[in-house]
Amino acid sequence: MANSIPDTALQLRTLVKSSGELELSLADVPVPTPGENDVLIQVEATPINPSDLGLLVGAADLSTLKASGTQDRPVLTASIPEVGMRAMGARLNQSLPVGNEGAGTVVAAGSSEAAQALLGKTVTGLGGEFYGQYRLLNVAQVMELPDRTSARDGASCFVNPLTALSFPETMRMEGHKALVHTAAASNLGQMLNKICISDGVDLVNIVRKPEQEKILRDLGAKHVVNSSSDSFMKDLISALAETKATLGFDAIGGGPLAGQILTAMETAANMGAEYSRYGSADPKQVYIYGRLDLSPTTIPPGVGMAWGTGGYLLTYFLQKIGADGRARLRKRVMDELKTTFASHYTDEISLKDALNPETLQSYNAKRTGEKFLINPTL
Repeated sequence: MANSIPDTALQLRTLVKSSGELELSLADVPVPTPGENDVLIQVEATPINPSDLGLLVGAADLSTLKASGTQDRPVLTASIPEVGMRAMGARLNQSLPVGNEGAGTVVAAGSSEAAQALLGKTVTGLGGEFYGQYRLLNVAQVMELPDRTSARDGASCFVNPLTALSFPETMRMEGHKALVHTAAASNLGQMLNKICISDGVDLVNIVRKPEQEKILRDLGAKHVVNSSSDSFMKDLISALAETKATLGFDAIGGGPLAGQILTAMETAANMGAEYSRYGSADPKQVYIYGRLDLSPTTIPPGVGMAWGTGGYLLTYFLQKIGADGRARLRKRVMDELKTTFASHYTDEISLKDALNPETLQSYNAKRTGEKFLINPTL
């Protein structure tokens, strides 16, 4: 295998220039040699997640997108508004690799027993830089995929499955009884529904469209409310009163939705309770784990005094639960890879396709139920 490994390989890079311009390109980078506990993966499948898009396109205005370069080495550029440049300060003039997770075949391995055991195996990994033809990782960052499981099947084993599993785990750790989730018909949201149904956890799903309601009800979801409905707040309060949900996970981030959830939680908690000018004493929390809406998060009056909002990152959760906790969740993902944690892709594209302006606009739209997969071998 080692004889067929090239000295350099293609990698997708993102660059924010101090001039206020985003540049996306393909670069030739050296293919690394594995250390004792490393494996070299020939990447065959890597998903485009919203978290990847945050790094890939940043705060660029994609209406200004321009294509240049050659057919084999396309280059895309776009302007970044001044307000967006303030958020990009820490990454100015740095060409950065992209791609949180992916899967492929181990084509070279270090001398350790654990690394050698993976040689020739199909594995999935987490660690960034997957939008390229090869990725070097420590054995602790990869999982061997089950027999008869393709790289496509295993490409999304980490971000969505472990994030979905982390929500009810956090609920238990923090003493809540039920959950609220926004963007609930997404790939991650559908996984969360299957987990909660299996584990007996009440879940309130918030969607935006009737067709998204149907997706979740077909999965067996009991509580689905539509934020575009005139009766949204009434329906949300009713679902929260029934489930006693006081913990929410919000993928939207900006706008009024997080505040509406907290308001509805407060209203539900006060039903039948003795009046207090400080509101309910029940702790209410909404974690923001995505930014589909980049506008400010609005929290109105009327949420009482026992509430909180904050950011939520899978990496921090995994650090908190320790090695045994991580191993337990990873095992469940592998055991249920083709059922609970199956991912469905809208399209499979090459590295060059990822730099096609129309294709980029499509996968950056983050439409519910749509997910793109990059196959660097194409």
